[in-house]
Amino acid sequence: MPDFLKPFEADLKRYEREALKITASPINANPLEDKLELKDSKFLGAPFFPVGNTYPTDKNGKPMVLLAQLNFEQIPNLENFPKDGILQLFLSAESWYDDGYKIIYLKKEDLEKNPVTDFSFLEPEDYEDIPVHKPHKLSFEKIVDKGSCMDSQFDYSFNDMDYWDFAETLEEDQKAILNNYFDASGHKLGGYAEFTQEDPRENSPETFDDIQLLQIDTDKHIMFGDGGIAHIFINKENLIKKDFSKAYFYWDCF
Repeated sequence: MPDFLKPFEADLKRYEREALKITASPINANPLEDKLELKDSKFLGAPFFPVGNTYPTDKNGKPMVLLAQLNFEQIPNLENFPKDGILQLFLSAESWYDDGYKIIYLKKEDLEKNPVTDFSFLEPEDYEDIPVHKPHKLSFEKIVDKGSCMDSQFDYSFNDMDYWDFAETLEEDQKAILNNYFDASGHKLGGYAEFTQEDPRENSPETFDDIQLLQIDTDKHIMFGDGGIAHIFINKENLIKKDFSKAYFYWDCF
């Protein structure tokens, strides 16, 4: 902790949140030839999808593309997060940027069913405008998020000053250290959220306390609009119950 934050150390410790940093390693392969197991955690690539389940389609009836798949048995556990099952985020090839998404949770018993292996109903052009440009293998590491100047849930007051007013009292080099200390960017599960515009939960009493489940940041082979960041948010009680029916996808960019 930088010296100029030491007077606030005890209080700031209470704001810390455990998270999982995601390292996304790109694979030089076509989206449906990622060579990963169908059940593996991944960005893009072939999903695990049980035979007999209804494959997600967009408002025009067109099959959607897997953007992210999280197999919780492969992931270190976070408080309130599932310990098993697979969470999937599908996007519309034509309108992903305009609420064209579906979030699906496959329970442990779903993973015992035979999977779809023929995805020939998806065309190469379905991936042309998807914000993840290559399949990625995912690995996970526990970290501690200190806070985020953009996350409305980080409401700490520095001697009766909010983050921005407090930053104005610092020297330029201290401002850089402050921003780095409270950096919430990157791919991750849980923790604080980073935004390029504003926190959509801030002015909504219904969603203000919602938890960040997943954050996907702009990367070498990932681009949401113009340097944007994407998220899945969910109500804490629904997360505990593994009810993802009201989980929602949000993204913004510069």
